[in-house]
Amino acid sequence: MLKFSVMWLLTMYDGLYRLFLSRFDPETIHHVSIDLLSGAGQFPPSRKLLSSAFSPRPTYVPIQAFGMSFAHPLGLAGGFDKEARCLPALQSLGFSFIEVGTVTPQPQPGNPSPRLFRLTEDKALINRMGFPSTGMNILVNRLQKIGNHVDVPIFVSLGKNKATALQDAVQDYTASLNLLHAYGDAFVVNISSPNTPDLRKLQTRDYLAELLERLMNEMRDLARGGSPKPLLIKIAPDLTWPEIDDILDLALEFVIAGIIATNTTLERPHLHSSYQNEAGGLSGQPLRQRSTEIIRHIHQHTDNKLLIIGVGGVFTGDDVWEKLEAGASLVQAYTGFIYKGPAFVKTALAQLESRMRDAGITQYQSILSGS
Repeated sequence: MLKFSVMWLLTMYDGLYRLFLSRFDPETIHHVSIDLLSGAGQFPPSRKLLSSAFSPRPTYVPIQAFGMSFAHPLGLAGGFDKEARCLPALQSLGFSFIEVGTVTPQPQPGNPSPRLFRLTEDKALINRMGFPSTGMNILVNRLQKIGNHVDVPIFVSLGKNKATALQDAVQDYTASLNLLHAYGDAFVVNISSPNTPDLRKLQTRDYLAELLERLMNEMRDLARGGSPKPLLIKIAPDLTWPEIDDILDLALEFVIAGIIATNTTLERPHLHSSYQNEAGGLSGQPLRQRSTEIIRHIHQHTDNKLLIIGVGGVFTGDDVWEKLEAGASLVQAYTGFIYKGPAFVKTALAQLESRMRDAGITQYQSILSGS
């Protein structure tokens, strides 16, 4: 009966998406979705209903990474729940970890609308959001109120305000880190969004060395003699191999916990949608191959000394498998969730575990070695 209900809901979502949701402005639909999930997450009966219908029941042992336990590899990437408004509902949909943000120290509206475009023919999105944020104080208030309603790891993505000069960017990142440190399980340095002017220059050695040194010093101070919480760098897919190697060498030098590979791309590979020439970062299936190539390169270059979270074009269990096999410890999705709907995690994990059984693999972390 439950399987029938899930299939019925999935079919209904596909129908609604094609006939109704896809006809409206994507950002408007996004806000409506956030409102609905926020409301559903406030009440135990609705959370239980979401969980019973959509949350997977992993059959393998949890993944141990970053000093934390993850029920399975698939989490939600930053950008969906920027303000931590619907974390209980997202947990009920089955994500094993959730990234909130990107948050900036001061509130800012982001770029003018329209700024989000749905490339249905390409199973992709283009966004030029520009870090719209209510600011770090509002995010702290929301995370404080969540309490014990969420028990999956929460990653917080940190960014800089558009008005902050590049040479002062480190002050924005450290300000948000200090205020939010108690409420995140790990922190992501977002220096790779293409939609904030000059932000990607922070990926160069001249800026990145100082930024990482300051942030890691802050992390150690905030740990008060304990182990610092994990700090990760989110990198762009448009970097050259030498540029990526510079980042990796600095990450190893400053003992960064890991890399998120990758953010959205400015490239436009073989697209069909009429929106293909819109400015902004492209996400979704066209990014899948490039992000996987970068994951494999990071794994090989660092000799597995940096943990990797793979993101880019994750729609199915096979896509999760591909990222894990390339060297990722965990995987995130965003665009795949938008297109596939509430049954996304349950469906993708079922596909992944079916492939694992066929291959005789008995734990998620063995996919890389194939044993």
